[in-house]
Amino acid sequence: MPDIRSWDSSAPLVIAHRGASKYAPENTITAFELAVEMGADAIELDAMLTADGTPIVIHDQSLERTTNGSGSVASKSIAEIMLLDAGSRFDARFAEEKIPTLEEVFSAVGNKILINVELKNYASPFDRLPEIVVALVKKKGLSDCVLLSSFNPIALIKARRASEEIRRAALTGGGPKILHGVIEAFTDYFALHPEVSLINQGMIDKHHNAGYKVNAWTVNEESEMMKLLSMGVDGLITDKPDIAKKVIELMTRQEMTNDGC
Repeated sequence: MPDIRSWDSSAPLVIAHRGASKYAPENTITAFELAVEMGADAIELDAMLTADGTPIVIHDQSLERTTNGSGSVASKSIAEIMLLDAGSRFDARFAEEKIPTLEEVFSAVGNKILINVELKNYASPFDRLPEIVVALVKKKGLSDCVLLSSFNPIALIKARRASEEIRRAALTGGGPKILHGVIEAFTDYFALHPEVSLINQGMIDKHHNAGYKVNAWTVNEESEMMKLLSMGVDGLITDKPDIAKKVIELMTRQEMTNDGC
């Protein structure tokens, strides 16, 4: 395994949201490989099951927004999914792009970059997605490199039962506070992934004091990146990994100058 960054890194991580999705079709091999080229520390992706139980990488429960297909992902077999064009809606240059399986992503970049897999089984919270993903992570030898995240506490609990060693992160958005409390109480997570508008210094300090990481999503403006880094966030989940990397490098140089180095 090459020397890639650790989720435990003390330095801020650049986490490419659905890959380098500002510049290539989201959740595709091209977007993930571009994130690697841009120097991102991690990629974030979305996983859900086909009708015949194959974990694939796509954000929406339906196919219309990002592909030339229609209907729900859950109603399609892997053979049907493989026929779809997952690039042209972004740009005609990417017409040959396909929806990748999770195993294809692991094979393509698993030894090059950290991977945050969002367990996207919100329409079917009791399916076997967590167990299937955990088994695949173990099969590929990526337990130290993969972080499993979800808004759904059931998915995180099932992931923990399937493997204590694979790290988990609780996603939080603008939903009910009681759901956030359930996640915090029962999922034994490694990191909190809050939507950026929810973040304040108190939240960061609270979770750091409890031993958790805080990775913010989705952060695309330089000024917001700088503000969050100054507050102490551990990772920036962004569509623009190249920009986030430059901002972190700039702030690091400034800190070294201020320290007299």
